[in-house]
Amino acid sequence: MGLALIASAGNAANDYLARHLAEQGYARPVMVASGGEARRRMDGKDFEVVVINGPLPDELGHELALHAVEKTHAGVILLVKAAIAEQSAGRWMEQGVLVLGKPFTGPQFRQAVLIAASCYRRLDLLRAENSRLTDKIEQLRMVDRAKCRLIEQRGLTEAEAHRLIEKRAMDARATRGEVARAILDEMDEED
Repeated sequence: MGLALIASAGNAANDYLARHLAEQGYARPVMVASGGEARRRMDGKDFEVVVINGPLPDELGHELALHAVEKTHAGVILLVKAAIAEQSAGRWMEQGVLVLGKPFTGPQFRQAVLIAASCYRRLDLLRAENSRLTDKIEQLRMVDRAKCRLIEQRGLTEAEAHRLIEKRAMDARATRGEVARAILDEMDEED
């Protein structure tokens, strides 16, 4: 299991939240008592779940929740009084913050943790897919640049340049992007 962060000023609440997080596999959550300290901790670590028990001594908590959504990939749970949750939950939930009104039961909190963790994991899959697609686009751009240089400097047709890159990639058991990079490097040395 990953890391969890609890931002809460109450010792009794901290024990309660930590106990329920431990039941979900977050055995040693990082606990902080202020929004400022939570922000500093978020900068250095990749938390799966961030639980904010508002209000905090230095802020209400919703600012920290929005900061966590913007700056981290964590699933963010904001614990606020039921009246505040009813008034503002829609606005915060649109930003990606899970809002849970106090008082709440243990099962409700554990369910919110599961939802937040699943959001983190889903985003993690999307980030990996995004990275893979970005790499593929960069590889295609590299191949296109190499084809253009082969056409311009060596007088090949587009089909001949394409076949040359494909053949070199098969012969070298390399990707087309790697072959394209090598061709561009060769041509830069010739200039």
